[in-house]
Amino acid sequence: MAQCLVIVKVGGFGFLRGCLQEFNYQQTRGLVNVRLKWVKDRALDFVVASERDLKAASILVSIISSSPQCCIPVYRLTCHRGQLGLPHDLKLATFIRRYPSVFVESYDFWGGGARVPCFSLTPEALQLHQEELNVLKQNQLDFINRLRKLLMLTQGWTLPLQTLDQLKWDLGLPYDYIHSVIPHHRDLFSFVHLPDDRVGLKLLSWEKDLAVSHLQRNSARQQKEEDVRSGCLAFPVGFTRGFGLKRKCMEWLKEWQTLPYTSPYSDASHLDPRTDVSEKRIVGVFHELLHLTINKKTERKNVSNLRKPLALPQKFTKVFERHPGIFYISNKCATQTVVLREAYDRQKLLQKHPTVELRENFAKLLRKGFLDRSKGLYKKNKGDGIDVDPHVDGIGNNQFSSEEESDNNLFYEYDSDEQHEPRIHL
Repeated sequence: MAQCLVIVKVGGFGFLRGCLQEFNYQQTRGLVNVRLKWVKDRALDFVVASERDLKAASILVSIISSSPQCCIPVYRLTCHRGQLGLPHDLKLATFIRRYPSVFVESYDFWGGGARVPCFSLTPEALQLHQEELNVLKQNQLDFINRLRKLLMLTQGWTLPLQTLDQLKWDLGLPYDYIHSVIPHHRDLFSFVHLPDDRVGLKLLSWEKDLAVSHLQRNSARQQKEEDVRSGCLAFPVGFTRGFGLKRKCMEWLKEWQTLPYTSPYSDASHLDPRTDVSEKRIVGVFHELLHLTINKKTERKNVSNLRKPLALPQKFTKVFERHPGIFYISNKCATQTVVLREAYDRQKLLQKHPTVELRENFAKLLRKGFLDRSKGLYKKNKGDGIDVDPHVDGIGNNQFSSEEESDNNLFYEYDSDEQHEPRIHL
């Protein structure tokens, strides 16, 4: 999959090994000024690009299926557009018509007697949605624990609802988790008013057994015994083929891996943010956060909005740039997506959650409808007004991002959009 500094076969992935001579771990050791280059990883770019429309289509299926008639006029769907992540110049009706294997278009008279397009779901889409509901029901404890662990990472065990809404797809939570899940677990969660007049979700109790990171849980099997005893755990590291790590950077990275590991669930207020020890703790936080997601990836803007809840320093997302062997940032789909490298063997997710398998089946249904439509298998009557989709070429490829991106525009800090908080009555 990748070229590692020192290769030890464990589950098909190499671990960074080798310690230099003992050195002082005191807090006085400042943050080493090292910047590693970004190198394109086409396999992980493909993983991100292949799910370009999956989230938006899945959300629309949840919305339509929850309506009384399972059929909604397009103008009522537009109020949900902000959750879909679609390009601003792409009409919602155009996007929906792209996938006739999932959405059925009809016309009806709504409000004022106007004839407007309405959309319902195909039998295949309804069946997949029912399977999704069954998976959610069967794995509810797993999703609840993912949510609990996420809140345990934060200050006050609390997150704004908007921040959770941005992460619910990645965590595998139901679209309407606020109403379908939280009210049934009032012993675990509570809605609270935040100082900025928003509403947040608070965890009511700490679970010691959950406060163990993925790295710690696997340490006995994947780490050296002396490292486990000393708490100097190393992260799995791999690089894109042809990365070409310089000797200076290699030595720094070997030393950095031998630094003490601070659990993301423990209090780190005593750490000096200007040190490598503190940086390793930040890396550990996002290593754990990405392991909580079912696809081991999330958009970078979702991470940026977690700075205050996670009590992290300014420009904390720079750890993604400094550790490209742990994280990969893809520029596909007109956004930046952070991917946990160790979770993938090229394009293959090594451990698949049942929800991931279901989403893969849904993606196949989307692809089939798109290809059949391009072959003219879905005939439309004259006057149906099918829009030409300027963002997709004849074979369904995304034209937003070119194959060659510029390094100069790769990394940047996102502005938080926390002021647009959806309201909920307590």
